[in-house]
Amino acid sequence: MSHLTIFNESGVPLKQISDASQIAAELNAVGILFKRWTACYAIDNSMSNEDILEAYKEDIDKFVAEGGYQTIDVISMHANHPDKKALRNKFLSEHTHSEDEIRFFVRGQGLFTLHIADKVYAVLCCQNDLISVPAGTPHWFDMSESPEFTAIRFFDNPTGWIANYTGSTIAEKFPLLN
Repeated sequence: MSHLTIFNESGVPLKQISDASQIAAELNAVGILFKRWTACYAIDNSMSNEDILEAYKEDIDKFVAEGGYQTIDVISMHANHPDKKALRNKFLSEHTHSEDEIRFFVRGQGLFTLHIADKVYAVLCCQNDLISVPAGTPHWFDMSESPEFTAIRFFDNPTGWIANYTGSTIAEKFPLLN
């Protein structure tokens, strides 16, 4: 189930929300798009990225038409992935992007944590969640020690995911995904 915890910068929880419409309202108020789509196709580890993109082609095409995205790909992680530790560490430090970071979770879950003004928003995204983190928003992502997720990613930039690390250690103060 999707979940949002809002913290102060010291790590003290201020609010917890599990209702998707309330999560969307809280995040929309600080410029983050969060909405529910329907992940209507069963995704498993045997499917290729091309199979997943084809299964969601209609939804992807609509979203691309609305936002003009140039690159769409799939990231899939599972507990036996050989690079899971290195990839997890790559995402755990606070960073920004020069474009929006958009993810539609079609399987599993991941924890996006956003540092906005003097608050930290930990968003547990699950199957059916679409989140768009605007360009320049400091954040980090945790997929857990035993990752299990598949997400469709949308990019404005044809080169894809490029992180600009902030050098801050704030991410170390907040809970990781169990």
